[in-house]
Amino acid sequence: TIVGSGPNGANPHHEVGDRVIRPGDMVVLDFGGLKDGYGSDTTRTVHVGEPTEEERRVHDVVRAAQEAGFRAVRPGVACQEVDRAARAVITDAGYGEYFIHRTGHGIGVTTHEPPYMIEGEEQPLVPGMCFSVEPGVYLPGRFGVRIEDIVSVTQDGGRRLNNTTREMVIVD
Repeated sequence: TIVGSGPNGANPHHEVGDRVIRPGDMVVLDFGGLKDGYGSDTTRTVHVGEPTEEERRVHDVVRAAQEAGFRAVRPGVACQEVDRAARAVITDAGYGEYFIHRTGHGIGVTTHEPPYMIEGEEQPLVPGMCFSVEPGVYLPGRFGVRIEDIVSVTQDGGRRLNNTTREMVIVD
């Protein structure tokens, strides 16, 4: 589980600390569970109070990148193509240097397992394969945004297994 608020959200693998969530923070929430021995994983980013225009823009860019990665999913496509699709959106928006991890990972009996959605991974997607699509933008010392869904490859595309909104949620 990761809860990274404000500048801690700019670390994709933030660990527990003593910072208290404050008004004006972007908060990255990454968590999952187990069901019958299989893992789940999801990430959403919420805002405490009214976000700035830049925070809205970064969230919109990450949401569009997550959608692009999802739309790239279909049987026979190389894993790296999911990464390329998501990464292109973030790069084109001017945030490429702040997307500092792979786009996704396989999930099953462990939370992080092959295949990985990253440049150079040529393994083709096959129906029944499950993996994350989780692009992010991390502005050092400021905030981060990540949106993650688990996707199952179907005969003609992909199906999201997470059902929560990918829109920005504002918490009072």
